[in-house]
Amino acid sequence: MATDPFLSRGPDSTDLVLHGGSPTGPVRIALTSAGPALLTPLALVVPTLVVAFWMGLAGARASTICVVVGLIAGLEYLLGWPAVAHVRARRILRVEFAPAGVPASLRLVRAAGPDDWLPVDTLREVRLAHEVVEPYEGDHKPAVSTLVVELVLRGGRERLDPLPFGGDPQRLADALEDLLGPAGAEVELRTERSTRRRPQPNSGWTSGGSASAGSGGG
Repeated sequence: MATDPFLSRGPDSTDLVLHGGSPTGPVRIALTSAGPALLTPLALVVPTLVVAFWMGLAGARASTICVVVGLIAGLEYLLGWPAVAHVRARRILRVEFAPAGVPASLRLVRAAGPDDWLPVDTLREVRLAHEVVEPYEGDHKPAVSTLVVELVLRGGRERLDPLPFGGDPQRLADALEDLLGPAGAEVELRTERSTRRRPQPNSGWTSGGSASAGSGGG
């Protein structure tokens, strides 16, 4: 379950916690990815139907088309399974900085397990993108606040998916700056606010009728 990103200081390290829980290991990730991988054939249903359509135009029997479609779907599943498992295994749960006070090393703890320790100066910048989508007038749904964390590392970067965020982004940015400032890592915070779009009528005919009736009443 996703949680608000926060800094947690322990006896050995200070952790930027992004997701709750502990690493589960590659075997369990592979097993739990079998179910979600079933969505791969559904995501690729259009090219599969195109193949079936052209086979039908070529005069292939329905039974032959069904067998080919089944083989394609099975192949898509076998390719999608490791892809889903790879994405899940690479998911970053937290970033550990050690020692806790003035860190000299860091490592990324992923769902499959922790990476190797790296010198803290490998981290060049932490970018926090805070986005708030506020309700329009008359909207009963609450505002939605998310935070995207991007780690700019020497030779690459790690950009995480938007995380639900209900805390104070400036407080988190200040805490990260206090922790990483001595190591030369910069912390950038950018906040964007927008208003949720008002839903449009489902039918252009209905919308046109309402406008016409309003004009007649004037």
